[in-house]
Amino acid sequence: MGFLSKAIKSGVAVKAVDVVRREASKPENQRKAKELLQKVSNSARKR
Repeated sequence: MGFLSKAIKSGVAVKAVDVVRREASKPENQRKAKELLQKVSNSARKR
């Protein structure tokens, strides 16, 4: 049973990485990520 659950978990992890990679390649998501990074870095400078 342990082998089967590990295989299922690794399959889910691989699928999750694929989804993240696909979403990160979209231009609108890249723009949102840059805006978030700028917002976080600006708030860190204020401290």
